[in-house]
Amino acid sequence: MTLQAINPLSPQVWEDIANSIRVWCQAGTIPLRDVCIVVPLAAHLGAAKEAMARVLPASEWMPRIDTALSLASALAPPTLAQPGQISFDVARDRLLADALLAPHLARTAWASPDMPGQALMVAQVTELAQQLARAAQVMPPGHREAYWLNARSRLAQGIPFGGPGHSEGLLAQVALAWAALAPVPATDVLFAHRPAAWVMVEAGGPDALLNAVASDAIEQGIPVLQLHADAIFSGGSAWPEAVAQGGRTVFESACLDFEDEAQRAAAQVLAHVQAGEVPVALVALDRLLVRRVRALLARQRLAVLDETGWTLSTTRAAGLVASTLRLADPMASSDDVLDALKSIAAPLGQTASLSPQAVSELEFTWRKKGWRQPQAVQSEQLTESAALLWRELQLAVQHLRAVRTRTLGDWLDVLQALLGRLGLLTALQDDDAGRQVLQRLAAASSWAGALTTQLSYTAFSRWLDDVFEHANFVPPTPADPVVVITPLARTALRAFAAVVFPGTDDRQLGAWPSPPALLSHSMADAMGLPTAQLQRQSQWLAFCQLLCAPRITLLRRMTEQDETLAASPFVLALAAVLTLEQATDPRITVPVARTPVERPLPSAPRHLPTQLSASSLEMLRQCPYRFFALQMLRLRAADELDEMLVKRDYGTWLHQVLLRFHQNRSQNGPADLYQEAGTLQAISNEVVHDQGFDEAEFLPYAATFRRLIPRYLSWLHQRDSDGALWLDGERALRAEPAAWQGMAMVGEIDRVDSVDDEDAGPVIQLIDYKTGSVADLRKKIKQPLEDTQLAFYAALMAEQSQAIGTLAAAYMALDDSETIHVLPHPDVEHSAEILLSGVAQDLKRIRAGTPLPPLGEGAVCETCEARGLCRRDQWEGAA
Repeated sequence: MTLQAINPLSPQVWEDIANSIRVWCQAGTIPLRDVCIVVPLAAHLGAAKEAMARVLPASEWMPRIDTALSLASALAPPTLAQPGQISFDVARDRLLADALLAPHLARTAWASPDMPGQALMVAQVTELAQQLARAAQVMPPGHREAYWLNARSRLAQGIPFGGPGHSEGLLAQVALAWAALAPVPATDVLFAHRPAAWVMVEAGGPDALLNAVASDAIEQGIPVLQLHADAIFSGGSAWPEAVAQGGRTVFESACLDFEDEAQRAAAQVLAHVQAGEVPVALVALDRLLVRRVRALLARQRLAVLDETGWTLSTTRAAGLVASTLRLADPMASSDDVLDALKSIAAPLGQTASLSPQAVSELEFTWRKKGWRQPQAVQSEQLTESAALLWRELQLAVQHLRAVRTRTLGDWLDVLQALLGRLGLLTALQDDDAGRQVLQRLAAASSWAGALTTQLSYTAFSRWLDDVFEHANFVPPTPADPVVVITPLARTALRAFAAVVFPGTDDRQLGAWPSPPALLSHSMADAMGLPTAQLQRQSQWLAFCQLLCAPRITLLRRMTEQDETLAASPFVLALAAVLTLEQATDPRITVPVARTPVERPLPSAPRHLPTQLSASSLEMLRQCPYRFFALQMLRLRAADELDEMLVKRDYGTWLHQVLLRFHQNRSQNGPADLYQEAGTLQAISNEVVHDQGFDEAEFLPYAATFRRLIPRYLSWLHQRDSDGALWLDGERALRAEPAAWQGMAMVGEIDRVDSVDDEDAGPVIQLIDYKTGSVADLRKKIKQPLEDTQLAFYAALMAEQSQAIGTLAAAYMALDDSETIHVLPHPDVEHSAEILLSGVAQDLKRIRAGTPLPPLGEGAVCETCEARGLCRRDQWEGAA
C-alpha cells in the first residue's frame, strides 16, 4: 500500500490528485484505464473526472471513478432483505423488532405495543441492531463470524445479573442476535473485485469500508494508493501558515439568540451572492436553525440546492395524511377533528363537499353549541353544507373505525381508500412532498413480512409517524444553484467560493457524542462500534476541511432559552493557531420614522347589528370601540371547546338542571324535602349524561351540587310558604322598542317567578342565576344605573307585554356555603326606563356617524379581545 498526502488547501487540488494518480501508475507500470478510483462523495465525481481529463493525453482511456456505493451497485444488484432481516428502514425495522420482542415482553407490564415503555424498548433495540449490522458490514466477509463471536462474548460478560442494567443487557443481546442475521451487504462485491489497482481518496476522516477493502486487496497482491487529504490537519503545524498565505480569511461572530443568528447567517449568504462569491456553502449542522435561514433566503428567490432536505413529517403533505388518519380516531377531541378538517379542506378548494366554507360553517355551529366531543354533533342543527360534510365524513371513516386491530397491509389499503374518497390523492400527487409521501406508503405495501403484523389504531398511527419522521424530503434541484445547503461531512474537497457555518457553539460542534442505545462507551468500543473519540476526530477533520474555501464565517448564538452557550472547542482550538477576524453585521439598517399611534375613531353606522343583547349592550357601555369591533364588525374569537370542564360548563349544566326540576315540580306539584332531593339528584344525573360530560371529570362539580341541594330546597320551601310561584325558566324574549327605531332587543331570562308584595301586591320577579361571588354581586347592584343586565331584562319583559304589572328583578347567588342569597335590584323599572332612553340616544348618535373611540381604562381592557385592534398599548406608550 502506498500512502500519499495531498494538500486540500491547493487551489487545484483535484488536478494534484489526478497527477499523483498518473505518476503512481506510470512508476508501477499500471495501465491507468484498469484502475478503480474511489472518491468520498458523489459530489466529487464531476470535479475528479474533469481534472483527470485535463491531465491525461487525449489518446489515453479515462479510468473508472466512483464512490464505494456507486461502484458496488454497478458491479452487482443489491441483496434484498428477507422477512425478519434488518432492512435499515427505521419504520419497517421497528415493526420487526416489536414482533421480535413480543414473546419476551408477554408477561411484563409493557405487554401492549401501545404502551410507551414497549415503544421505547423497540426503538432502542432497532437502533443498536442497525449500528451493529453496519459495523459488521464494513468488514471483509471472512472476518464477520469472528466479530459476532467476540461481540456475544463481550456482551455476555458485561451483563449484570439483576439490578440496574440487567434489562438493558438482555435487550442488547436480542439486538445483537438480530443484527447477526442481517442480509449480505451490497458492498461485499468490492472485496471480490479485482482491478489492476485501487486508488482511494480520503477526506474528512477515515472510511472503515475502504480501509478494509484496501487491506484485503493488498493480501490479494493488488496495488493500492491511498491519498490522504486530512494529513495536513492531523499532523504537523504547517497548515495555519498555508491558510494565511493562501489569502483565506476566517471570520467569527457571536449572535444574541436563535433569531439573530438565523438573520445574520442569511444576510451573510446574501452578501456573498451579491458580491459574486458563488456558490456559497451553508453548513447544516443545526438543522432547525438552517431551516429558518432557508426560509429567509426563500424570500429573495435564490436558487438553493438543499442536499439535506428536511424531515418528511414536517411537510404539509405528511400532515395531510396524518390529519386524515386522526379523523378516524374515536378518542379524538372536537378540536382535533376540527383542526384535521381545516388542514384537509384547504388544498381541495370549493369544488368538493369537504370545502373550507363547509368546514367553517361546521366549526361555527360546533363551537356555538359547545359540543365537546364529536359524538355530540347533531346533524339536524347544522347548515345544509355542514351537514353534508359531516355525513360524508362519517361514511368515509367508518371503515377505519370498524375494526380496531388489523394487519399493516389492511391499514394501508383502508387509508388509501379514505384518501381517495376525500379527494386528497390528487392533491398529494400534484405536490413534490406529496409524491414522496405516496411513494413511502407504496413502498411499505410491498413489505412481505411486515404486512402480516397485527396493529391497533394507536400502533398504526405511531408507525405512520415513524415512516414520515425517518424520511427526508429533498426539494427539486435548481439548474444553477448559487447556495448549497450541505452537512459538514460533505464540504471536504468541494470548490465553494465562501462558507457560512451557523451553529458553532459548544452544544452543536465538537460535543462528545452519546453512547449507542443500551451500551456504555466502553462496551460500544469493545464491540467494534465507532468510538466517541473517532467520531469527534472525524468531525474535527471535516471542520478543518472548511479552510479550503477562501472565506469562512463561523456564527454562534450566546443564549439558548435562558442558558448561556460558549464557543465550540473546535473554534477555540482553531483560534489558538489561526487569527480569527470579527465579522461585521451584514444586515442593512433601515431607518424608520417614529409615528405615534393615535386612538382610533371609527364610525360605521351601516354596520350596526339588527339586535342587541344584554352582553352586547354591556360592551357598548364599557367601551364603544369594543362594541364596534366585536358586535359591528363581528370580529369575535371562536369559542373554545375545552377538553377539561370549567366553571362555565358547570353554570350551563346547573341552569338546565334547575329548569327541568321546576318544570317537573310545576306539573306534579311540590313534595317533601326528601323526595325532591332525590328528584333533583336524578335530574342532575340525566343532564350530565345528556350533555356528554365525563362522570369522573364532573365529580368535583357533582360534589358541589350535592351540597347545594339541601340549601336550595330549604330556601325554595320557605319561598313557597311566602306565596311565591315559579312561572317559567330560560324564557327567550324579543322586542323592538319604538325609540330604538327598528333595533331589536333579545335575551333569555333564567327564571320568572310570581311573588306577593305587601305594598305592591302581585309582582313578576325576574331572577338571574349566578355562581360567582356574593360580594361582587352586592357591589354590582350598589349602583343600580350601572347594572345593565337586570335593567335590560326588565325593559325587555316590559316591552314584551305592556300589561304585565309590577316588575322586580334580582340576582340569585348559589355559591354561598351557608344559604341562598337573593339580591334584588332596587327600583328596576326606573332603571329599565332610563336604559331604554339612554340606548336610544346612543343609537341615534351612532347612526349619525359619531365616532366610537376606545376608552382604554378599567379592568375590561385587561381581558378585551379587541385590545390588539385598538392598539391600546401603543398609543398609551406614545402619549
